[in-house]
Amino acid sequence: MSGRLVHVGSAVVDYVYRIDALPAPGTEKTASSYAQVAGGGFNMMVAASRTGMKAVFGGQLGSGPNGDFLRAAFAAEGIETLTPPSPLMDSGNCVAMISSDAERTFVSWPGAESVLSLDLMAPVVVAADDWVFTSGYTLSYPGSGDALTGWIEALPAGIPFVFDPTPIIADIPRAILDRVLARTTWLSCNMAEAAEIAGPGGAEALGARLLADHCPKADGVVIRAGAGGCLVQLADGTARTIAGFKVAAVDTNGAGDTHIGAFVSALSRGVQPFEAARYANAAAAISVTRHGGSSAPADAEIQIFLCQAAATGAPGQTQKAHQTA
Repeated sequence: MSGRLVHVGSAVVDYVYRIDALPAPGTEKTASSYAQVAGGGFNMMVAASRTGMKAVFGGQLGSGPNGDFLRAAFAAEGIETLTPPSPLMDSGNCVAMISSDAERTFVSWPGAESVLSLDLMAPVVVAADDWVFTSGYTLSYPGSGDALTGWIEALPAGIPFVFDPTPIIADIPRAILDRVLARTTWLSCNMAEAAEIAGPGGAEALGARLLADHCPKADGVVIRAGAGGCLVQLADGTARTIAGFKVAAVDTNGAGDTHIGAFVSALSRGVQPFEAARYANAAAAISVTRHGGSSAPADAEIQIFLCQAAATGAPGQTQKAHQTA
C-alpha cells in the first residue's frame, strides 16, 4: 500500500460515563463506569492505521495535560503529529454519556484543535499519493473554518479529499460547507446530514442530488445507516446498498469514525468502492461490540469476521447494483 492518511481535523480527550439512561432535567445519575480516552479524529485515524494505512495528524494539539494525554495516545498507535503544539491553550474535551441501549450523548468544549491558521499548517506537506480528511467539527469553529477551507481548496487536483460533515453540520457556515463539498472526492455522512445538505428524500435520491448539485468533483458518496449498513452512490450513476451485519452492540461511540477510516484505508490499497464499504461495515460492526470510541479492529480481525459471515450466510452481502438518474 502507498500513501498516507493526512487527517486535518480535531482530536480531543473524551470523558466517558456509562449510565443506564440519560438523567431527567434537574436530576442526577451515578455512572457504572468512567474512562478518560483519546477521541474525536483520533478514532478515525486509529481505524485507518490498524487496517494498514499510515496516519498522520495535521491539526493542532494543546500544550496542557489534555494535549500531553493525546500525544501519548498518538504515539502508542504510531500516529505522527505534523504541527507544533499550541503555546496558548490546551486541547479540548468531550463528555460522552453511553446509555444501556449503546447510544451516546455528547457535550464538548473546544480547545487548541479549534484554532488553525495557514502559518500553523505550513508543516503539513501532502505527497502525491496521500489522502486528506477533515470533519465538520473543525470547519464549524470560527478560529479554523476559513483557513482550513482555503487550505483544502489549494490541494493539488489529484489528491483525494474525504469529508465527514458530522452531526454539527448545521453549525458550519453554508458558504464554507459549499466550498468544501465542491472539492470533496468522497463524502461520508448519515441520512440526517445528507438531508441537511441536499434536502429531504430517500437515500438514493439524496445520493444523486449530493453528487449532481453539491459534490461535482466527487467519485462517490457514502450514506451510512448504522446497523443497516450504507448506500454507496458513484459518480457514474451506479448505486448499491451494502447491508450491515447483525451484532450485539454495547457501545456505538466512534462507529462512524471506524467506518470512514476503514473505508478510506481499503480504497487506498485499491479495493473497489462497494467492497470497501462492506469491509467498512464489518469494521464498524466489530467496533460496536467493544467499549470505547477507538475500538477499531485490525485488518486480520475484519478478514476473519467477513469469512465467518460468508460461511454462515450472514447479512452483509451487497445488494444488486442499479443505475440512478
